[in-house]
Amino acid sequence: MISISCAQLWVHDQDEALAFYTDKLGMEVRADVTLPEMGDFRWLTVGPAGQDDFAIVLMAIPGEPVMDAESAGQVRTLMAKGFAGTVFLTTDDVHASYAELRARGVEFTETPEDRPYGIDSGFRDPSGNSFRLTQVRQEVATN
Repeated sequence: MISISCAQLWVHDQDEALAFYTDKLGMEVRADVTLPEMGDFRWLTVGPAGQDDFAIVLMAIPGEPVMDAESAGQVRTLMAKGFAGTVFLTTDDVHASYAELRARGVEFTETPEDRPYGIDSGFRDPSGNSFRLTQVRQEVATN
């Protein structure tokens, strides 16, 4: 059987991202390993508390020879626009989660609003990655 273990997000600064994901979103560090034999490559992962089978890799944008300067610039441009990918988070009470995250300093781009599929809101991380925080309607979740 094949399963998903990690998903990767580009980040501008791994330390800044780590603080955001742990302090503001309440995620746990899964791995934080620096490999000197690979040019001090840092493998940094976080994940939701209680969801041990999944992690988000907070990946620094690499330089040469892994990624050329033009490609790195294109990634940065997409991140700045919020189009480098989206993480979808679900909650049982979007209004309570919204209030909790705002109290921790998360700046939302969209307040909770009713949608056909549930109550949905949006925010971005310090690198520009887009997040949706949604309370999915029961009838949609079971279909």
